[in-house]
Amino acid sequence: MAALTRRNLLETAAAVAVAAPLLRLPSAHASAARHAIAMHGAPALGPDFKNFAYANPQSPKGGRLTLGLLGTFDSLNPFIVRGLPVQQIRSYVVESLLVRGQDEAFTLYAGLAESIETDAARTYATFTIHPNAHFSDGKPVTPDDVIFSWRVLQEKGRPNFRTYYSKVAKTDVQGRSVRFDFGGAPDRELPLILGLMPILPRHAFDEARFDETTLAPIIGSGPYRVGEVRPGERVTLTRNPDYWGRDLAINRGFWNFDEIRIDFYRDANTHMEAFARGLYDVRPENDPARWEQAYDFASARDGQVIKDILPNGQPKGMAGLVFNTRRPLFADIRVREALTILFDFEWINRNFYFDLYRRTGSYFSGSDLSAFGRPADARERALLGAFPKAVRKDILDGTWKPPQTDGSGRDRAHLALALKKLKEAGWVLTNGVLRNQKTQAAFTFEILVATKEQERLALTYARDLARAGIKTEVRIADPVQFEARRSNYDFDMLQYHWGASLSPGNEQAFYWGSASADQAGTRNYMGAKEPAIDAMIAKLLAAEEREDFVAAVRALDRVLLSGFYVVPLFYLPDQWVARQAAIKRPEKTSLNGYLFETWWRQPA
Repeated sequence: MAALTRRNLLETAAAVAVAAPLLRLPSAHASAARHAIAMHGAPALGPDFKNFAYANPQSPKGGRLTLGLLGTFDSLNPFIVRGLPVQQIRSYVVESLLVRGQDEAFTLYAGLAESIETDAARTYATFTIHPNAHFSDGKPVTPDDVIFSWRVLQEKGRPNFRTYYSKVAKTDVQGRSVRFDFGGAPDRELPLILGLMPILPRHAFDEARFDETTLAPIIGSGPYRVGEVRPGERVTLTRNPDYWGRDLAINRGFWNFDEIRIDFYRDANTHMEAFARGLYDVRPENDPARWEQAYDFASARDGQVIKDILPNGQPKGMAGLVFNTRRPLFADIRVREALTILFDFEWINRNFYFDLYRRTGSYFSGSDLSAFGRPADARERALLGAFPKAVRKDILDGTWKPPQTDGSGRDRAHLALALKKLKEAGWVLTNGVLRNQKTQAAFTFEILVATKEQERLALTYARDLARAGIKTEVRIADPVQFEARRSNYDFDMLQYHWGASLSPGNEQAFYWGSASADQAGTRNYMGAKEPAIDAMIAKLLAAEEREDFVAAVRALDRVLLSGFYVVPLFYLPDQWVARQAAIKRPEKTSLNGYLFETWWRQPA
């Protein structure tokens, strides 16, 4: 994406090996308050760590960071379905009970909560609020705020909040501590999910109107407060000089700018030109053509703009053209596979992207969680045994790969193979038009796009589909219309990228679980309803050992690939980001990639 977002990214980085107490305890009833919790194994950092290795504790404070985002906004509430919110509110203004360690697969450290307590079976989680924690208006963070946040997000928040938090069976408050009991839910990730819950001040919200969009500044406990708001154009966040957590180890080297200004741009060309003119400071890039050609402007030639290629140890996720299987046209898997065959990645990569992209072959590409090129081991086969038809043989044995054309844009063999599969599904090419054998209806559909880059890709794909007699309309929508249609599954096909981490968990049900298929606002855009998917998600959530967890994720990967829910697109092996030379970054990049929270402006 050209837009500035905070996303998961790629695969190895050295973690500091510091002895820490194990969270897995000898008795299912034993428990102790800890400074951190890891999804599997033990936290890498002990309770006395000084700072995260990917932050510079000596970084200077001051100045402004200007971010440029492609799009617009009409809300400051990122926790609800309605509207186009400013997502940065989530991390800069509103805090969670615990904080991610960005050099580990999934480990959380004390934040608003000074400790977490759970048992070996993870049947409950108790969070004790830090005694110094307070909101930016000076009022203390209390257990009542935690209970309010849990309740209002469960009732009126985004579908993922409602799904996760509804698993809590009972709550209890004792002093500064809040206990969540899970009622026997077989989900070992729940303590961590609750640890990442945004904590909102009860006194500052009208609960009855929480699910309505608002441009009123949200109050949080984080390092920044909402300042100037120009609807659709700009939001300014200003440092809170009384931020309660500024001296915590988790924050050393973080939150270095006095002000963060977020400017919004409606057009991709204007967005790029603004960076060339120095109107904003940092620009993530994933378009090889722009990376190769568009940065030849005066300030870049003079060294005032720096292009960084940064490692990233997270899986690359799945980028694809998504089939909406709720549409009868795409209900047949043979049709979806045929249309996948017709996508000419080799031609597109060479002619548009300087051969810099790699083809996506997995929902977890670039990590050991990927099933691509690996035969299923005994653990995976045991998990999949109850679903003998859910995984294709070539995907089970690791020999499947995305179709590879000759790159000519006119690969006859691939066209013939696609037409063969379409005929098996009841579609025949007649006088240059693909028609249904029974109804004689023409095969036609719409690709919904949001940007000029997506439009170019869709038009090229439409050209390839036309060779098979398929008529494709490409419709570009403004951001508000696009988001409304996407959230309500009012499309035939669109382009989307699901991010991934080294510890996939509850969000997988939000992405492709059966229960989310008919619930507006989820990310199950394809409408997948596959019992094997649900079963593999349940297995990965219940896994106690890393080996069982990896097997469950790979098995899930195989089921998703076998469903041909998307036309797989491509990914970059590294992160590209351009920055004005005055903006500095730590020498070490985290496992999750770069973090603007740790960057700073060089003093004049």
